[in-house]
Amino acid sequence: MFDIREKPNAVENAFLIAAYFDRRQKQEALDLLEELAELVGTLGIQIIGKELVFAREHTARHLIGSGKSAELMKQAKDLGADVIVWDNELSPGQQRAWESEGDICVIDRHEVILDIFNMRAKTREARLQVELARMEYSIPRLTRMWAHLDRQGGGAGGGVGGAGAARGEGETQLEVDRRLASKRLDKLKADLEEVKKQRETMRKERSRVPVPHAAIVGYTNAGKSSLLNKLTASDSYVEDKLFATLDTTTRRMELPDGQPLLVTDTVGFIRNLPHDLVQSFRATLEEAIQADFLIHVIDASSPQAVEFYQTTSKVLAELGAGEKKVLLVLNKVDLIDDARLMELKREFSDAVFISVRSGQGMDDLLHRLHDFMIDRVVRLTLSLPLDRMDLVALAHQEGKVLSEDYETGRAEIQCVIPKRLESRFAAFLPVDPEAAGKKKGKK
Repeated sequence: MFDIREKPNAVENAFLIAAYFDRRQKQEALDLLEELAELVGTLGIQIIGKELVFAREHTARHLIGSGKSAELMKQAKDLGADVIVWDNELSPGQQRAWESEGDICVIDRHEVILDIFNMRAKTREARLQVELARMEYSIPRLTRMWAHLDRQGGGAGGGVGGAGAARGEGETQLEVDRRLASKRLDKLKADLEEVKKQRETMRKERSRVPVPHAAIVGYTNAGKSSLLNKLTASDSYVEDKLFATLDTTTRRMELPDGQPLLVTDTVGFIRNLPHDLVQSFRATLEEAIQADFLIHVIDASSPQAVEFYQTTSKVLAELGAGEKKVLLVLNKVDLIDDARLMELKREFSDAVFISVRSGQGMDDLLHRLHDFMIDRVVRLTLSLPLDRMDLVALAHQEGKVLSEDYETGRAEIQCVIPKRLESRFAAFLPVDPEAAGKKKGKK
């Protein structure tokens, strides 16, 4: 009753509107309108018209002037639209005004994103987070939903005026709905806290064997899930759509030196992401906060690559991950020409340029990942007596054993282990004859 109406299932043709209030922001508003078209298309709704509108000031009733509003309502209807989608966020009152005067369904960018998230959520955590965001969005829109019942009056005063007129059935129903909504909100928040505790337990289990952890972040549809699959030979869901997946996926990979690395794919970012969604998905994005470093993927083929980088960086800062070490990765370089590539290299001088699809630059990326963790591991050649197989087991458990040989009656192994364990193996390093001779001569 108090949830968002399932509009995407009831509409087929959309008319898009974006308003801007500063002429210097025209290009940005146009880019956002094109992005809105992608978002609406993700819901399977056909775009039959788009309109970019300049207005000198915001108005309380329609956001823009009433004359232009009436013109746009007529234009949408003449084109056969059954929904108007605003790129700007509408207040509950503005949304009601447009719907009542235009006699047409009206939604905004915020609600489109919520509906996409609702469609994409798979895990219990993602579903809870989406429902929480949807509830927080819909509760303010309960106001006057039952206003038509207020006219019934009733109570001690009867009719118009009197003691009962100020408290009609509509107000009572609204209060009931708000109370139910508040209870549901509390339940959702409690359930999310439970899921958060479970995630923290899993994180503690991982930390017992402290494998380095990287989180893949970036603008939606930049190729994050594809990169995870390429690095870890996994099969995470990949689709060429915005917000193709909302759930974090963690996989294990090995670097060229044998060092293990945990890699987590996170939900994509987007410009003008509703603030309540940032908060609702905080638990999911905590993987980015907890990671040792971030792999920030940027779509090199997008004309807005710089803006997308800035958007993601801004949200990461909001989440408290702004100071993390970041490895910039520009994906899809196979889709751009040399001139654009040189331009991006000047803009992102420290980035790795790759194509997940063609494999271009993947070796460079692996070496950069190795460089990011060079201070965490050490490669050793060891000669261990057979009664110290506990150290061999430790090398297998905490690091990577590259080779083993027992033909000499000892365990001759080459391994990569965390630097914190180096002292445990120090007594079994092979003696350097030259160094030993110099040491003896000094005595």
